[in-house]
Amino acid sequence: MGTTTPPRTLAEALRARGDESLAGLLRARPDLLNPVPNDITQLATRAGTRASVVRALEHLDRFALQTAEALAVAPDPAPYDTLLSLLTGDGLDDGEQRDDAGAAITAALPTALATLREQALVWGEDDRLRLVRTARELLAPSPQHHSPTGLGPTVTEATAGMSPGRLQEILAATGLPATHDPVSAVAALSALFTDRTRMAELLDTAPVEALSVLDRLVWGPPYGEVTPNPTPPVKWLRDRGLLLPVSTRTVVLPREAALHLRAGRAHRVPEPVPPAVAAAAERDPQAVDRAAAGQAFTALSTVEELLKLWNGGGPAILRAGGLSVRELKRAATALDVTEPIAAFWVELAYGAGLLASDGETDERYAPTPASDEWLDLPAEERWTHLATAWLAATRTPGLVGGQDAKGRALSALGPELDRSAAPDVRLRVLALFAELPPGTAPDAETLLRRLRWERPLRGGTTTSTAPAEGTDLRSRLALWTLNEAELLGITGRGALSAQARALLAEGEDAAAALLAPLIPDPLDHVLLQADLTAVAPGPLERPLAATLSVLADVESKGGATVYRFTPGSVRRALDAGQAAADLHAFLAAHSRTPVPQPLSYLIDDVARRHGHLRIGAASAYVRCDDEAVLNEILADRRSTGLRLRRLAPTVLASQSDPGSLLEALRDMGYAPAAESAEGDVLITRAGARRTPPRTPPIPVPEGPPTPDDTLLGAAVRAIRAGDTAATVVRKEPTEATAGTMAPTPSDSLPRTTPAETLATVQAAAMTGSAVWIGYVNADGAASQRVIAPVRVEGGFVTAYDHTADEVRTYPLHRITGVAELAEDGKG
Repeated sequence: MGTTTPPRTLAEALRARGDESLAGLLRARPDLLNPVPNDITQLATRAGTRASVVRALEHLDRFALQTAEALAVAPDPAPYDTLLSLLTGDGLDDGEQRDDAGAAITAALPTALATLREQALVWGEDDRLRLVRTARELLAPSPQHHSPTGLGPTVTEATAGMSPGRLQEILAATGLPATHDPVSAVAALSALFTDRTRMAELLDTAPVEALSVLDRLVWGPPYGEVTPNPTPPVKWLRDRGLLLPVSTRTVVLPREAALHLRAGRAHRVPEPVPPAVAAAAERDPQAVDRAAAGQAFTALSTVEELLKLWNGGGPAILRAGGLSVRELKRAATALDVTEPIAAFWVELAYGAGLLASDGETDERYAPTPASDEWLDLPAEERWTHLATAWLAATRTPGLVGGQDAKGRALSALGPELDRSAAPDVRLRVLALFAELPPGTAPDAETLLRRLRWERPLRGGTTTSTAPAEGTDLRSRLALWTLNEAELLGITGRGALSAQARALLAEGEDAAAALLAPLIPDPLDHVLLQADLTAVAPGPLERPLAATLSVLADVESKGGATVYRFTPGSVRRALDAGQAAADLHAFLAAHSRTPVPQPLSYLIDDVARRHGHLRIGAASAYVRCDDEAVLNEILADRRSTGLRLRRLAPTVLASQSDPGSLLEALRDMGYAPAAESAEGDVLITRAGARRTPPRTPPIPVPEGPPTPDDTLLGAAVRAIRAGDTAATVVRKEPTEATAGTMAPTPSDSLPRTTPAETLATVQAAAMTGSAVWIGYVNADGAASQRVIAPVRVEGGFVTAYDHTADEVRTYPLHRITGVAELAEDGKG
């Protein structure tokens, strides 16, 4: 029976893992797969790089991170009991509360340690736990940055470079015997600071003011500034090594002394258990679903209104990209919402692929062809489309109005709004909602506290490579998620709706099925009033709503929409090609009340005057069969700016363009119509400006995507095979071949003559044995492989490649050399 040798390196620890454990590492840290490592050694090297370790640390929860931080200040290697003691303390104070906390830490530590081991941040057996070097450098204290634990350097580190005479003075002041060398002096001082009894006796002799100084430094930061002539309390501490010099004006509390003052704890408040999300209110689940459905319908109406607003061509795009502040205000006014909410709706429509740039020279935003398909869908399917796009979007409308790192304003639809953490935060917030009973609205503060526990380092601390908006951004993303989920109808009255639960758990079809009964059916009628208004008591069918929006102006929205008929709105319908008879028939067909006489008179009066004046392009001209009307226009002082002159009794010419002339005469109270070069009335229909087909914006991924099981299995096989090729035991060359083979160090390619290569692979094909080859591909990249030759002919060898785990064919001239495997190296 043999004994298991403890791993000496991270590579050896990884090599001893099973395939499932390696797959778990690659799943938790997908950046290690880009590209697939050649072997275990390369995997271990990549797992220890700074960028990869930072990314792994940022995905730890608070207690796993605290465990890593404790290991960073523990001896290297550290036994399990030492680590546990750093997290629980000596248990000498706080009584029962300390016992409860210690029990929770003791129960949670194996899980935290398993997480660190799985992610290759910690390796070694329980009696020799090692934190990977890069993580120790990031988390341990140094002069460049303070440790997250608030501990300073050890006595050994802090006294490096101190003169032997000064060390002896410190020993004498603490009552320790003199030593013969600095090493034993440092060891004696460290032993004093770690001995609870002797350390307590030393502190009993300290002045009260000195203890106050220690209290200010004990939980960090451990550094303090001193004057050239320190106060007596500071001098007392410095003379006894309780404060050690870092520079001429800076001192530090050594780690051993701080741990004694902390009762052995690395952290002031260990957090082994995630904080619970408290309930803010309990509501009727059906009321929640109805409220969410109502808000979902409002969301659909708002997006439709936005598409209609930009239907004929939306606002121009800024040179730097995005929407100007003025255009955002204009959209907010049209939608009757605040500017931040307008930014949300604009970004939502853009993210769902309903709005995009038209790509023209004077680039503008406009609806996409996909928006027409979306409008034709049932209401519940339109909502699931919006909700799914929102969940996956990395664009963050909450940032609109802020500034980027260079102080430039962030605009809606601008290029700087992507935050890769946004989808993860949204999904996690909604998952915490889903863990509560139906109808329960969570308390926002406890929800944020839970998110901070789950990702304490995400984007924030000194270990992060992200901008400083970091941890604060994650909290802001969570708060924006709460507001946006309510606007979109994901939540109702602060609680997660049943349709949203179904969307998260089962998909769009299940969510649509639950939402459909809660959304009112569209109506085919309105109620006409004598005051020239029409009341829509609910949502209208699309053709009815489209025609009515041309014929009348929306006056108010809410449970019912109120439309008002005006001369301008009736003229707009006539400009769109409708005749007076068509308008009368339309109102009669869709009104549940008789058409009021004032409305009929309004339509007839506007229709009688509509088109009486005709405007075309000269620069522009006005044509009218009634000379008196033209005389009236010429006499009107408001027409002075148009610079009109008479060309004929029924024709006026203007130096303005036709569009400006048309609008000016309408402002003067006339009802002109534009005409073509042939003299026909130009019909101006609403909308119909569309972008070319556009794909929705692609979310910016947060690091490499999580690999699927197929990729993980293939990657593990490739790494194992490459490791076999790199570590396989080769036979020593025989006397007969020693003269023909070049020396082959274990880490280089084998070198043999072409004749020796051919003979060896032919022999391996006959015996069915595996050989080790060096191979150079067409790109000049060299690699080493373990193959089992099957057939050798025509200058090629066909073999099962253990490294690639498949049958491949290799040209013999690209094989640099071949070596047989030792008997114990097979398989």
